[in-house]
Amino acid sequence: MNEEQTWVAQAQQGDDESFTRLVETYQTPVFNLCYRMLGEPELAEDAAQETFLRAYQHLHRYDRKRPFATWLLSIAAHYCIDRLRRRKFSMFSMDAEDEEGNSFELPDMDAPNPEHEAITGQTNERVHAMLQQLDTTDRAAIIMRYWYDYSEKEIAESLNLTVSAVKSRLHRARKELAGVWVEQEDDLLAEMERRHNESPAF
Repeated sequence: MNEEQTWVAQAQQGDDESFTRLVETYQTPVFNLCYRMLGEPELAEDAAQETFLRAYQHLHRYDRKRPFATWLLSIAAHYCIDRLRRRKFSMFSMDAEDEEGNSFELPDMDAPNPEHEAITGQTNERVHAMLQQLDTTDRAAIIMRYWYDYSEKEIAESLNLTVSAVKSRLHRARKELAGVWVEQEDDLLAEMERRHNESPAF
């Protein structure tokens, strides 16, 4: 039994300190998933707190044969899906002052420079906005697959779907994102070209 499994076992027996350690271990992944799902830091913070509350309340139902992270993130995903459906949010924008750069985890770029950082920031915002346009369940599946490296089987278990349904949703979402990305990429290239050709004012 590894350290995490020990914490889970102790938490199931009522040890609040062990549960606190689990919260400390997973608070960032849970927040990031909620943020990608909901689109706003304040909503994500509330959703993360609710996720841990529900996990604490239902810890006795957790099957230790299943990875704890999968179980916990599935609670977060379901809560966010329910909240989105209740509120009927269609799309979110990212506040300019709330630059949660770490939450996107895009591939590493070359050494940063001001223009590169500006373009990367725009890309982060566009990826974030693109995610918000997806169907809520498709969004959860995409986030779990490509940000958390869940298998199709794990996603199916987490979202109460069949594996074939997950494959279908991922395929559909990838096509939708790819179409939007091409449009956004063209816009970015045009903007970079415009900046390159502009002469400085002074």
